[in-house]
Amino acid sequence: MSTREHGSYVKFKVDGCRCQPCRNGETRYRANRSRAIAYGTWQPYVDAEPVREHMRVLNEFGIGWMRLARLANVPRGTVSKLLYGDPKRNMGPSKRLLPKNANAILAIEPTLDNLADRAYTDGTGTRRRLQALVAAGWPQARIADRIGIQNFNKTIRGDQPVRASTARAAIALYDELWRADPRNHGVRDHVAARTRRIAMEHRWAPVGAWDDDQIDDPAAFPDWTGHCGTPAGYPAHYRMGGPVCEPCRTAHRNYRAHLRATAAA
Repeated sequence: MSTREHGSYVKFKVDGCRCQPCRNGETRYRANRSRAIAYGTWQPYVDAEPVREHMRVLNEFGIGWMRLARLANVPRGTVSKLLYGDPKRNMGPSKRLLPKNANAILAIEPTLDNLADRAYTDGTGTRRRLQALVAAGWPQARIADRIGIQNFNKTIRGDQPVRASTARAAIALYDELWRADPRNHGVRDHVAARTRRIAMEHRWAPVGAWDDDQIDDPAAFPDWTGHCGTPAGYPAHYRMGGPVCEPCRTAHRNYRAHLRATAAA
């Protein structure tokens, strides 16, 4: 037995109800449709395949169809039928859907905020944030406790994807602590100093070496000197007393090759 309310076109069309309220609803629908067609604005349905392909992409990122339905505020039945059809009626996946539902689903992107907690995402930004906090003197054990990581060494030193919940926790902690002095939060001087030495031994870049728009980019490199990746970065490393990063080595080699070529010419 259908639970749809009387007075709508759907009740009239799908359930076959011919009561007066449903007849009125059908009349209003057709009048609105005719008016929209006359003004060239009628678009009752759109092709479902581009939406279905977008759903497949989101699923690869860990956004399943039920989560997608919640994020897009689209009925679960509508989203389910796009993928699986209606087995009870022996119907295949939907070929069309309403434009508002299509637009709502297509608007969902595989951003970190939309991923389920247990979905995996690239771990580059997470590692860099955690390493930067260690470089600032925050002990690894304290960081691990704050974000709830048991295998902290694997997370901070590895190159594997991380859970979305871990990535979000790392961002929140980084935003909270990146300007804070750990010594003002109960970390003893000698512990903070030892922690910074560990970070230096591993060549973990400090907070100041990363821009917010690059820290999550796997292709980006830390700017230790303010000139890294340019010929000026090579001598800047020596003035700072630290080892030269690879982008500065490369820039220095290219610069010297350019000088030799210019002199030979």
